[in-house]
Amino acid sequence: MRQYFRDIFQSVWTILVGMKVTFTHLFTPAVTIQYPDVKLKLPERARNRLYVNMDDCIGCFQCDMACPVDCIKIETVKALPTDDLGLTSTGQKKRLWVTQFDIDIAKCCYCGLCVYPCPTECIKMTDVYEFSEFDRHNLIYNYATVTPAEGVEIKAKAAEYEKEQAAKKAAAAAQAKAAAPAPTPVAAKPSPPSVPPTVPPSDKPTESKQ
Repeated sequence: MRQYFRDIFQSVWTILVGMKVTFTHLFTPAVTIQYPDVKLKLPERARNRLYVNMDDCIGCFQCDMACPVDCIKIETVKALPTDDLGLTSTGQKKRLWVTQFDIDIAKCCYCGLCVYPCPTECIKMTDVYEFSEFDRHNLIYNYATVTPAEGVEIKAKAAEYEKEQAAKKAAAAAQAKAAAPAPTPVAAKPSPPSVPPTVPPSDKPTESKQ
């Protein structure tokens, strides 16, 4: 009977000690920050949402090839000789139209492997971590500065230019073939005269007729 009441006392005492700790921290405002009014400062090398500066993108596909989850999709079109796409901030001439540059941030694993191989440093990890969406399709970010209609027009011009260049090459090859002199026939060489085979003299002595 004594052990029975001792167990009850210890149970009640344990609950009171736990409640004391709970109420102590409950009314202490320094337990945690008052999020979202107050936010912690992230470290300098925090890896969160990606950002792409399209003014420096040259369409080299380095970030696309480095991505382990295939969340980056890029499409490029070769610029025409008359197109002036400008220069990057590093002074590199841009030679490709980037008609599509999509990042599916829902697939991103925030590894940062796409950042390091970029030759112009146009893609980087930011400190933005609040980008939740109700619709998953809103997590596909379109960074291309070219509209879909402009992309179709650029592709059509590039295809037409390639077709014209192929026709010019074919015409030049045909003209060069027509202007080439016809090969002169080679006269057949006369065959050497046939020489009768010589019979070697026999070592056997001939018999004289009487």
